[in-house]
Amino acid sequence: MFYYLLKYVLLGPLLRLVFRPRIEGLEHVPSEGAAIIAGNHLSFSDHFLMPAVLKRRITFLAKAEYFTGPGIKGRLTASFFRSAGQIPVDRSGKDAGQAAIREGLGVLSKGELLGIYPEGTRSHDGRLYKGKVGVAVMALKAGVPVVPCAMIGTFEAQPPGKVIPNVHPVVIRFGEPLDFSRYEGMENEKAVLRAVTDEIMYAILSLSEQEYVDQYAAVVKAEEAAAAKERKFPRLPLT
Repeated sequence: MFYYLLKYVLLGPLLRLVFRPRIEGLEHVPSEGAAIIAGNHLSFSDHFLMPAVLKRRITFLAKAEYFTGPGIKGRLTASFFRSAGQIPVDRSGKDAGQAAIREGLGVLSKGELLGIYPEGTRSHDGRLYKGKVGVAVMALKAGVPVVPCAMIGTFEAQPPGKVIPNVHPVVIRFGEPLDFSRYEGMENEKAVLRAVTDEIMYAILSLSEQEYVDQYAAVVKAEEAAAAKERKFPRLPLT
């Protein structure tokens, strides 16, 4: 109930007014049945803009940090995401990926739409990064189509760290569903999972026209943070 209240009364109209998104390819989203919507991830606002324009309800796998923040702000944020039907996923530890896959398959088993960002985290510089294979595992195990989606302009509208969005045009572009039924029963083949994931990422890239980086975003972020720390606190030469 709260999901639809947010979408049609509280948040959806406000998002449409502020961002004025142009929607392309909405006909590619199945009107019924389970499917995965796989998109690029440029901004915190992505979580709300895509659901606001879809006719069907969509459930995202949200990072657990949204549900565990301290203080009143943390409790309000957690309550908001739970009420909106989003599922917390702990991204730390070796079993994190399997937990996310289990949760995602649970959504798909109900014939619903599952939203996922294959990059695993927001892009910190507007580029598209290498996708993780979890999306391929779920697509093959559930036997569902994957609809690629490109969020365009949300990085400029609300870049990382920006609380109040800028006024900037936004385009939400959906591509034709990708069918991976030819790989049925091969969800444990690493080469197949990589090929399926790369095909999904290429479809997103074709829609978004971003610059592509063949590395995981989390790795690049960590390397850049380490380099920045080294510049700020350079090591003294040994004497």
